[in-house]
Amino acid sequence: MRSAQVSRKTLETRVSVRLNLDGTGQGRLATGVPFLDHMLEQISRHGLIDLDIEAEGDLHIDAHHTVEDIGITLGQALAQALGSKQGLRRYGHAYVPLDEALSRVVVDLSGRPGLHFDVPFTRPLIGGFDVDLVREFFQGLVNHALLTLHVDNLRGENAHHQAETVFKAFARALRMAVEEDPRAGSHVPSTKGSL
Repeated sequence: MRSAQVSRKTLETRVSVRLNLDGTGQGRLATGVPFLDHMLEQISRHGLIDLDIEAEGDLHIDAHHTVEDIGITLGQALAQALGSKQGLRRYGHAYVPLDEALSRVVVDLSGRPGLHFDVPFTRPLIGGFDVDLVREFFQGLVNHALLTLHVDNLRGENAHHQAETVFKAFARALRMAVEEDPRAGSHVPSTKGSL
């Protein structure tokens, strides 16, 4: 099983992440940020990743530190679970619709952090959740998972739908990228010989 457990503790947050890339999509999420729990559930369910995340943060200020640190810790766990990346597909992509919204996400397990994020949210808050934190989550994740990620919301009128299509498309693209490629054998999918 490709799994990892990582904890992160700062003066602002305490985060624990346990994941299994070869899971069945089971999630146990307790971040203190209900909308983020809902989005993380999309990653677990649609990525077929078993994902347990517990977090405590300075939510009396706002959710920024908690959301960012969950992205960082999840990224560290993902990097650990992927190991040398031998025999993986490396690349993944997905288009996901939800009613009027449509998002495209493309992943490269490149070993280099890079984020292109183009999501023109139609309002600044989803309930009490600041939509700017979606980018902060993914920025923390890509910086520590060392992957390249392109996130584009192609259309949408409902901000909840926009966010949900982004997280579902990320899950499906990641699921494709981390799949074992039976034709690759033990080779690393790079002409450099490492990722």
